[in-house]
Amino acid sequence: MNIVSKPFAKTALFALLGAILVPSVQAARLKDIAEVKGVRENILIGYGIVVGLKGTGDSSADVTSQSLGRLFDKLGLEVKNSAGIKSKNAAAVIVTATLPAFARAGNKIDVTVSSIGDASSLEGGTLLVAPLRAGDQNIYAVAQGPVSIGAVADGTSKNFPTVGRVVSGASIEKDIDTNFSTKRSLRLTLHSPDFTTAARLAVLIDGELGGKYATARDSATIDLVVPFTYEGKSVEFMAAIENINVNVDAKAKVVLNEKTGTVVMGEKIGISPVAIAHGDLTIQVGGGTASAGAGKPGHVAELKSGSSVADLVKALNALGVQPKDLTSIFQTLKTMGALQAELEIL
Repeated sequence: MNIVSKPFAKTALFALLGAILVPSVQAARLKDIAEVKGVRENILIGYGIVVGLKGTGDSSADVTSQSLGRLFDKLGLEVKNSAGIKSKNAAAVIVTATLPAFARAGNKIDVTVSSIGDASSLEGGTLLVAPLRAGDQNIYAVAQGPVSIGAVADGTSKNFPTVGRVVSGASIEKDIDTNFSTKRSLRLTLHSPDFTTAARLAVLIDGELGGKYATARDSATIDLVVPFTYEGKSVEFMAAIENINVNVDAKAKVVLNEKTGTVVMGEKIGISPVAIAHGDLTIQVGGGTASAGAGKPGHVAELKSGSSVADLVKALNALGVQPKDLTSIFQTLKTMGALQAELEIL
């Protein structure tokens, strides 16, 4: 690859373009690339009040006043006009958490609290009892505890002060029972669908078990029949196959972050012979010698036939191409059909 760079007429500080190569084929364990259908986390959400703030709570939020009024009623305190309650030491918050698969009553999980009023900070506050519900509207956990907003240095919070966490702040109240151990059939779902990977995995599972127990239904789904030797022991069955190593295949893909100029690509993704003129840049892949145009100062990059995306990125990086120009160049390559990969722009 030959690169010729002439000075820019204007001075500017260009963003560094980072290129990261990702192997197109690599070995991975079954447990790292697939999951059992139905065995998943669930999102919980609830509403709560954070108290004990040092004048940084809600100033005049009606929802906060009403919540404090209901709280006082539950505690046996008579409040005639809850709308008149104003305390900047309290803040209304939304509470969220993730309920793990196979969760059991009594387990503890972390929760996140986020202000919904005009509170300026939740630092030093305590979340009062907040029931957490799933999509079926049933209560699965109850949260309470001191709120942490993260590290503070030189008087400046490194995190958002209106969002905090309560570590192990929610207690699970209801078991999540999937009857997993008694299942006679299971379904695996690949995180990244691919026909080749699914077919390979089915063959490897059959080889490990010594029979026909796995069937690849499509690029993302593998159906499993639990062998009689594992009847009533689905946990042991999954333990026996989850460490199987498979060569994971994937489509050629280039991911480009337009803001930072970072490019992540599969290994050895090719570019068809093409010539690109973009501003004062000229890039030619294959064919004759590239030129920047008669009488025009600019930058010239000549890439030999058979060059890869990695070679192109290196050339563009050496020429000081900005992220927005990089995006335009790759979009043009894709439109022309010269980029032999899927393009995703973040």
